Amino acid sequence: MDWFPLFNSLRIALLSSLITFFIGLLSAYYISKAPRFVKGVLDVIFTLPLVLPPTVVGYLLLRVLGPKRMIGAWFLENFGIKLTMTWWSAIFATTVVIFPLMYRTARGAFESFDETLAYSAQTLGLSNTYIFWKIRMPLCRQGILAGTVLAFARALGEYGATSMIAGYTPGHTATISTTVYQLWRTNNDALAFKWVLVNLAISFVVLLAINMLEKKNQRIKNGG
Repeated sequence: MDWFPLFNSLRIALLSSLITFFIGLLSAYYISKAPRFVKGVLDVIFTLPLVLPPTVVGYLLLRVLGPKRMIGAWFLENFGIKLTMTWWSAIFATTVVIFPLMYRTARGAFESFDETLAYSAQTLGLSNTYIFWKIRMPLCRQGILAGTVLAFARALGEYGATSMIAGYTPGHTATISTTVYQLWRTNNDALAFKWVLVNLAISFVVLLAINMLEKKNQRIKNGG
């Protein structure tokens, strides 16, 4: 049994989750403080990938990053880098797909934060950067961690957008999801089922972690 799809899925999920963590965190923080109209518009835009079919997300990415499109052609011409049909092309897809999960979870955590704590810290002369990382983040960490784990789980199981922008090449771009489909398509049900079990085991562990984080967060809110 070739374990490359597992390795590839894990590195894609980890890298896209890392990217999404910082982008989603900063987006959620600044948008939570934006005027209502601006917040409403940006919220719709940032949440759109959550409701779009993954294949539509993949198609739109191909329209932007394809070798005959403006950005894709520029990278190919100037750097000799093809932005599609490589293992790391899937990072573009998974990052876009999981971003709304991280963004909405983090925004909810920030909006539940007691702003009087930040105002009190400002009166003591503490910088906004210090307040963000030393006061706001620790108090919102449970919700943010839950969002991060959920985003990672979604990235690990992503198929539609990934298959369109990265394709399926054994030993190069194959992930667990694309491998299951290809094995099923070629009537190799036994091996496909083994990969399904691997995915189920990972998903079970991830969901268990999310539930534990939510229970811990609830105990903190209740003062337990």
